[in-house]
Amino acid sequence: MKPRQPNRYQALVADLFFRSYKKGVTSIAFTREQLVATAAKLGIAVPKNLGDVLYSFRYRNPLPPEILKTQPPKQEWVIEGSGRALYEFRLVPINRIAPNESLVTIKIPDATPEIISSNSLSDEQALLARVRYNRLIDIFLGITTYSLQNHLRTTVKGLGQIEIDEVYVGVDRHGCQFIIPVQAKGGSDQLSTVQVKQDIACCAEKFPNLVCRAISAQFMEDSRIAMFELRLETDGLVKIAEERHYCLVPANQIESMDLTFYRSVIP
Repeated sequence: MKPRQPNRYQALVADLFFRSYKKGVTSIAFTREQLVATAAKLGIAVPKNLGDVLYSFRYRNPLPPEILKTQPPKQEWVIEGSGRALYEFRLVPINRIAPNESLVTIKIPDATPEIISSNSLSDEQALLARVRYNRLIDIFLGITTYSLQNHLRTTVKGLGQIEIDEVYVGVDRHGCQFIIPVQAKGGSDQLSTVQVKQDIACCAEKFPNLVCRAISAQFMEDSRIAMFELRLETDGLVKIAEERHYCLVPANQIESMDLTFYRSVIP
């Protein structure tokens, strides 16, 4: 059997990386124009959506195996924005966000309109809709929130163009106001610390008077939803401040024993 050939995304990114890679380097800068030039050099048709080439490796798929082989222990290469149409491969400490399977699952009465459930077009959109209609941000954070905008595309100084899946604003009982960027992942997509960092940077630049609370949500098995509150520590790592797992069910599937248990864990 012939070895599997790399797809065009892998070929483009690998050539771009090794054009400048030397042992010991920790960052490799490149531009969107170089991506186009590399495609021409390799005789590869330029993808219609150039951004999807980078998105696929930033959030969805691992980098090509030949790049992964250059990673030192406990470190990994990521692709980050560094300005308008500017990017870089950066070597960073391995930093994963994944659901803790040992956590209890909390049942919530499902308030998703049936017409929304039956017409959702993608895992990400289905997840954002369920979070919104069931007020999971309010439940998770214990504050009142409102969806401000979804798929916010903007530019951030030093990062270039970014996109936030959904942005909420919120207020607590003391009047403190919050800006809440939400990252949603379904299917095989992975929660990204790179995206969390750029979401936090965007909120600091665009909403300096509001307290940023970064949220990530991910579908788990059996349609459970994992919710994370994430913080950027002084060492540059993204850490999980809070995690909860929710299961949206018909109200008649929440039994008296469930309610008794939930009362017992109220602080």
